[in-house]
Amino acid sequence: MTQQIIGFIGAGNMARCLAGGLLANGWARDRLVFSDPDRGQREAIQTALGVSVQERNLDCAARAQVLVLAVKPQALKAVAQELAAVVQANKPLVISIAAGIPTEALQRWLGGELAVVRVMPNTPALVGSGAAGLYANALVSPEQRDLAEALLRAVGVTVWLEREELLDAVTAVSGSGPAYFFLFMEALEEAAVRAGLDRATARLLTLETAFGAAKMALEGGEEPAQLRARVTSPGGTTEQAVKVMEHAQLRAIVDRAVQAARTRSQELARLLGKD
Repeated sequence: MTQQIIGFIGAGNMARCLAGGLLANGWARDRLVFSDPDRGQREAIQTALGVSVQERNLDCAARAQVLVLAVKPQALKAVAQELAAVVQANKPLVISIAAGIPTEALQRWLGGELAVVRVMPNTPALVGSGAAGLYANALVSPEQRDLAEALLRAVGVTVWLEREELLDAVTAVSGSGPAYFFLFMEALEEAAVRAGLDRATARLLTLETAFGAAKMALEGGEEPAQLRARVTSPGGTTEQAVKVMEHAQLRAIVDRAVQAARTRSQELARLLGKD
Protein backbone atom coordinates (compact mmCIF):
# COMPACT_ATOMS: atom_id res chain seq x y z
CA MET A 1 0.00 0.00 0.00
CA THR A 2 1.31 3.43 -0.91
CA GLN A 3 2.07 5.53 2.14
CA GLN A 4 0.06 8.72 2.28
CA ILE A 5 1.76 12.08 2.58
CA ILE A 6 1.46 13.35 6.15
CA GLY A 7 1.73 17.10 6.56
CA PHE A 8 2.50 18.60 9.96
CA ILE A 9 1.41 22.18 10.58
CA GLY A 10 3.89 23.15 13.27
CA ALA A 11 7.33 21.64 13.84
CA GLY A 12 7.51 21.66 17.62
CA ASN A 13 8.41 18.86 19.99
CA MET A 14 5.25 16.78 19.63
CA ALA A 15 5.22 16.93 15.83
CA ARG A 16 8.90 16.07 15.83
CA CYS A 17 8.45 13.03 18.06
CA LEU A 18 5.47 11.76 16.02
CA ALA A 19 7.49 12.02 12.82
CA GLY A 20 10.47 10.37 14.47
CA GLY A 21 8.27 7.48 15.56
CA LEU A 22 6.90 7.09 12.05
CA LEU A 23 10.40 7.04 10.55
CA ALA A 24 11.52 4.46 13.10
CA ASN A 25 8.55 2.32 12.07
CA GLY A 26 9.43 2.43 8.38
CA TRP A 27 7.56 5.48 7.10
CA ALA A 28 9.33 6.95 4.09
CA ARG A 29 11.07 10.26 4.75
CA ASP A 30 9.74 11.79 1.53
CA ARG A 31 6.14 11.12 2.67
CA LEU A 32 6.49 13.54 5.59
CA VAL A 33 6.27 17.32 5.13
CA PHE A 34 6.32 20.14 7.67
CA SER A 35 5.61 23.84 7.91
CA ASP A 36 6.54 26.32 10.58
CA PRO A 37 6.96 30.11 10.42
CA ASP A 38 9.81 29.91 12.94
CA ARG A 39 13.15 29.55 11.18
CA GLY A 40 14.75 27.96 14.22
CA GLN A 41 12.10 25.25 14.35
CA ARG A 42 12.49 24.57 10.64
CA GLU A 43 16.25 24.23 10.89
CA ALA A 44 15.98 22.04 13.99
CA ILE A 45 13.66 19.52 12.39
CA GLN A 46 15.60 19.44 9.15
CA THR A 47 18.75 18.69 11.12
CA ALA A 48 17.09 16.10 13.33
CA LEU A 49 15.01 14.23 10.76
CA GLY A 50 16.08 15.34 7.29
CA VAL A 51 12.50 16.01 6.21
CA SER A 52 11.01 18.66 3.94
CA VAL A 53 10.05 21.83 5.81
CA GLN A 54 8.13 24.80 4.39
CA GLU A 55 7.77 28.28 5.83
CA ARG A 56 4.17 28.68 4.63
CA ASN A 57 1.44 26.48 6.08
CA LEU A 58 -0.44 26.61 2.78
CA ASP A 59 2.47 24.96 0.94
CA CYS A 60 2.47 22.07 3.39
CA ALA A 61 -1.31 21.65 3.44
CA ALA A 62 -1.50 21.63 -0.36
CA ARG A 63 0.57 18.41 -0.45
CA ALA A 64 -0.91 16.59 2.53
CA GLN A 65 -3.30 13.66 2.38
CA VAL A 66 -3.24 13.58 6.18
CA LEU A 67 -2.96 16.96 7.89
CA VAL A 68 -1.71 17.03 11.49
CA LEU A 69 -2.47 20.30 13.26
CA ALA A 70 0.32 20.60 15.81
CA VAL A 71 0.05 24.25 16.81
CA LYS A 72 -0.80 25.87 20.13
CA PRO A 73 -4.55 25.91 20.86
CA GLN A 74 -4.60 29.70 20.98
CA ALA A 75 -3.23 29.85 17.42
CA LEU A 76 -5.39 27.12 15.89
CA LYS A 77 -8.34 29.28 14.86
CA ALA A 78 -6.22 31.63 12.76
CA VAL A 79 -4.22 28.74 11.27
CA ALA A 80 -7.35 26.75 10.41
CA GLN A 81 -9.08 29.70 8.79
CA GLU A 82 -5.99 30.38 6.70
CA LEU A 83 -5.99 26.75 5.51
CA ALA A 84 -9.73 26.39 4.96
CA ALA A 85 -9.77 26.83 1.18
CA VAL A 86 -6.96 24.36 0.43
CA VAL A 87 -8.33 21.87 2.96
CA GLN A 88 -11.77 22.05 1.38
CA ALA A 89 -10.23 21.46 -2.03
CA ASN A 90 -8.14 18.44 -0.96
CA LYS A 91 -10.31 16.94 1.84
CA PRO A 92 -7.45 15.37 3.84
CA LEU A 93 -7.89 13.46 7.05
CA VAL A 94 -7.40 16.14 9.71
CA ILE A 95 -5.72 15.13 12.97
CA SER A 96 -5.68 17.76 15.69
CA ILE A 97 -3.39 17.47 18.70
CA ALA A 98 -4.29 20.96 19.94
CA ALA A 99 -5.63 20.53 23.45
CA GLY A 100 -9.13 21.75 24.20
CA ILE A 101 -10.36 22.58 20.70
CA PRO A 102 -13.66 20.75 19.99
CA THR A 103 -14.13 19.11 16.61
CA GLU A 104 -17.21 21.27 16.02
CA ALA A 105 -15.12 24.44 16.26
CA LEU A 106 -12.38 22.98 14.09
CA GLN A 107 -14.92 21.96 11.44
CA ARG A 108 -16.40 25.44 11.50
CA TRP A 109 -13.02 27.12 11.04
CA LEU A 110 -12.00 24.74 8.24
CA GLY A 111 -15.27 24.99 6.34
CA GLY A 112 -17.02 21.78 7.45
CA GLU A 113 -17.65 18.26 6.11
CA LEU A 114 -14.18 16.93 6.96
CA ALA A 115 -12.92 13.70 8.51
CA VAL A 116 -11.44 14.84 11.82
CA VAL A 117 -9.64 12.90 14.53
CA ARG A 118 -8.98 14.77 17.74
CA VAL A 119 -6.10 13.50 19.86
CA MET A 120 -5.01 14.11 23.43
CA PRO A 121 -1.37 12.96 23.59
CA ASN A 122 1.00 13.42 26.51
CA THR A 123 4.63 14.40 26.91
CA PRO A 124 6.07 10.90 27.51
CA ALA A 125 5.49 10.46 23.76
CA LEU A 126 8.76 12.38 23.48
CA VAL A 127 10.54 9.26 24.79
CA GLY A 128 8.34 6.73 22.99
CA SER A 129 6.14 5.99 26.02
CA GLY A 130 3.11 8.14 25.34
CA ALA A 131 -0.53 7.47 26.15
CA ALA A 132 -3.05 9.10 23.82
CA GLY A 133 -6.83 9.27 23.70
CA LEU A 134 -8.42 9.55 20.24
CA TYR A 135 -11.89 10.58 19.09
CA ALA A 136 -13.08 10.37 15.47
CA ASN A 137 -16.06 12.18 14.04
CA ALA A 138 -18.63 10.38 11.89
CA LEU A 139 -16.85 11.18 8.61
CA VAL A 140 -13.69 9.25 9.53
CA SER A 141 -13.48 5.92 7.67
CA PRO A 142 -12.17 2.69 9.23
CA GLU A 143 -9.04 3.04 7.11
CA GLN A 144 -8.50 6.58 8.37
CA ARG A 145 -8.97 5.43 11.95
CA ASP A 146 -6.27 2.82 11.40
CA LEU A 147 -3.96 5.46 9.96
CA ALA A 148 -4.51 7.86 12.86
CA GLU A 149 -3.91 5.04 15.32
CA ALA A 150 -0.70 4.02 13.54
CA LEU A 151 0.56 7.59 13.80
CA LEU A 152 0.06 7.76 17.57
CA ARG A 153 1.06 4.16 18.27
CA ALA A 154 4.47 5.01 16.82
CA VAL A 155 5.18 6.82 20.11
CA GLY A 156 3.09 4.93 22.68
CA VAL A 157 -0.28 3.37 23.43
CA THR A 158 -3.66 4.57 22.17
CA VAL A 159 -7.27 4.32 23.32
CA TRP A 160 -10.33 5.22 21.21
CA LEU A 161 -13.18 7.14 22.81
CA GLU A 162 -16.75 6.93 21.58
CA ARG A 163 -17.75 10.30 23.09
CA GLU A 164 -15.72 13.45 22.56
CA GLU A 165 -16.41 14.79 26.03
CA LEU A 166 -14.37 11.92 27.48
CA LEU A 167 -11.27 13.65 26.12
CA ASP A 168 -11.60 16.01 29.09
CA ALA A 169 -11.12 13.01 31.40
CA VAL A 170 -8.18 11.80 29.30
CA THR A 171 -6.66 15.27 29.60
CA ALA A 172 -7.04 15.14 33.37
CA VAL A 173 -5.58 11.63 33.71
CA SER A 174 -2.89 11.07 31.10
CA GLY A 175 -2.49 14.54 29.59
CA SER A 176 -1.83 16.24 32.92
CA GLY A 177 -0.89 13.02 34.70
CA PRO A 178 2.89 13.12 34.12
CA ALA A 179 3.01 16.28 36.24
CA TYR A 180 1.32 14.44 39.12
CA PHE A 181 3.99 11.76 39.09
CA PHE A 182 6.77 14.34 38.71
CA LEU A 183 5.38 16.14 41.78
CA PHE A 184 5.36 12.91 43.78
CA MET A 185 8.91 12.12 42.66
CA GLU A 186 9.96 15.63 43.61
CA ALA A 187 8.43 15.22 47.07
CA LEU A 188 9.96 11.77 47.57
CA GLU A 189 13.39 13.04 46.58
CA GLU A 190 13.13 15.93 49.04
CA ALA A 191 12.02 13.57 51.81
CA ALA A 192 14.97 11.28 51.04
CA VAL A 193 17.38 14.22 51.36
CA ARG A 194 15.82 15.19 54.70
CA ALA A 195 16.26 11.57 55.79
CA GLY A 196 20.02 11.94 55.23
CA LEU A 197 20.72 10.83 51.67
CA ASP A 198 22.74 13.01 49.34
CA ARG A 199 20.86 14.60 46.43
CA ALA A 200 22.29 12.37 43.68
CA THR A 201 21.49 9.18 45.59
CA ALA A 202 18.00 10.41 46.51
CA ARG A 203 17.23 11.20 42.87
CA LEU A 204 18.56 7.92 41.51
CA LEU A 205 16.63 5.85 44.03
CA THR A 206 13.46 7.87 43.45
CA LEU A 207 13.55 7.63 39.67
CA GLU A 208 14.47 3.95 39.54
CA THR A 209 11.79 3.11 42.09
CA ALA A 210 9.17 4.97 40.05
CA PHE A 211 10.32 3.24 36.88
CA GLY A 212 10.38 -0.19 38.52
CA ALA A 213 6.93 0.23 40.05
CA ALA A 214 5.45 1.29 36.70
CA LYS A 215 7.17 -1.64 34.98
CA MET A 216 5.77 -4.10 37.50
CA ALA A 217 2.28 -2.66 37.08
CA LEU A 218 2.52 -2.88 33.28
CA GLU A 219 4.06 -6.32 33.03
CA GLY A 220 3.03 -8.17 36.17
CA GLY A 221 -0.64 -8.79 35.35
CA GLU A 222 -1.81 -7.71 38.82
CA GLU A 223 -3.95 -4.78 39.90
CA PRO A 224 -2.11 -1.89 41.59
CA ALA A 225 -3.97 -2.69 44.81
CA GLN A 226 -2.60 -6.24 44.75
CA LEU A 227 0.92 -5.03 44.08
CA ARG A 228 0.67 -2.57 46.94
CA ALA A 229 -0.60 -5.28 49.29
CA ARG A 230 2.29 -7.58 48.37
CA VAL A 231 4.89 -5.03 49.49
CA THR A 232 2.96 -3.89 52.57
CA SER A 233 3.87 -6.35 55.29
CA PRO A 234 1.75 -6.14 58.47
CA GLY A 235 3.60 -4.11 61.08
CA GLY A 236 6.36 -3.19 58.64
CA THR A 237 7.83 0.06 57.40
CA THR A 238 5.69 0.27 54.25
CA GLU A 239 2.50 -0.15 56.24
CA GLN A 240 3.43 2.80 58.44
CA ALA A 241 4.12 5.02 55.43
CA VAL A 242 0.90 4.00 53.67
CA LYS A 243 -1.11 4.69 56.83
CA VAL A 244 0.20 8.25 56.85
CA MET A 245 -0.85 8.73 53.22
CA GLU A 246 -4.28 7.21 53.79
CA HIS A 247 -4.78 9.35 56.91
CA ALA A 248 -3.94 12.42 54.81
CA GLN A 249 -6.64 11.30 52.35
CA LEU A 250 -4.31 10.89 49.38
CA ARG A 251 -7.06 9.23 47.34
CA ALA A 252 -9.41 12.17 47.88
CA ILE A 253 -6.65 14.63 46.98
CA VAL A 254 -5.97 12.78 43.71
CA ASP A 255 -9.69 12.67 42.92
CA ARG A 256 -10.08 16.42 43.52
CA ALA A 257 -7.01 17.12 41.39
CA VAL A 258 -8.32 15.06 38.47
CA GLN A 259 -11.78 16.64 38.68
CA ALA A 260 -10.21 20.13 38.77
CA ALA A 261 -8.15 19.37 35.66
CA ARG A 262 -11.21 17.94 33.90
CA THR A 263 -13.29 21.00 34.75
CA ARG A 264 -10.56 23.32 33.47
CA SER A 265 -10.35 21.30 30.25
CA GLN A 266 -14.08 21.81 29.75
CA GLU A 267 -13.74 25.55 30.44
CA LEU A 268 -10.88 25.91 27.96
CA ALA A 269 -12.87 24.04 25.31
CA ARG A 270 -15.71 26.54 25.64
CA LEU A 271 -13.33 29.50 25.63
CA LEU A 272 -11.06 28.40 22.77
CA GLY A 273 -13.90 27.10 20.62
CA LYS A 274 -15.68 30.43 20.35
CA ASP A 275 -16.01 32.25 17.03
